[in-house]
Amino acid sequence: MDIVAVIAENKIREAMEKGEFDNLPGKGKPLQLEDLSGVPEELRASYLILKNAGVLPPELELHREIMSLKKLIDFCYQEEERQDLTRKLNEKILRFNLLMERRGMNAAVNFYKEKIYRKLGRGYTP
Repeated sequence: MDIVAVIAENKIREAMEKGEFDNLPGKGKPLQLEDLSGVPEELRASYLILKNAGVLPPELELHREIMSLKKLIDFCYQEEERQDLTRKLNEKILRFNLLMERRGMNAAVNFYKEKIYRKLGRGYTP
């Protein structure tokens, strides 16, 4: 064991003896481990760091922005501002669709969307 590991172990042991870990949230409960099986092993650490920092993947960030713009448009009463928001919404939707096409996800999304609509008994409208 190298010197840094020994020092770290001693510090942890001292903190345990002082009771510094006694009032931590979740004490005595099982850990809630996240299923990272869909994330390549070499990217898992960076994925967790970004997730804990609140950073979203580009497609989710765009989706969140699209939903926000739709809500703003619903509550907008000034026509000029409504047109401006609609233009921004269209740009975001276009960027989202281009991103999904580049990732090869548009065909899969459309395929499953059609199946879901059929299952729910609705006609599919592209």
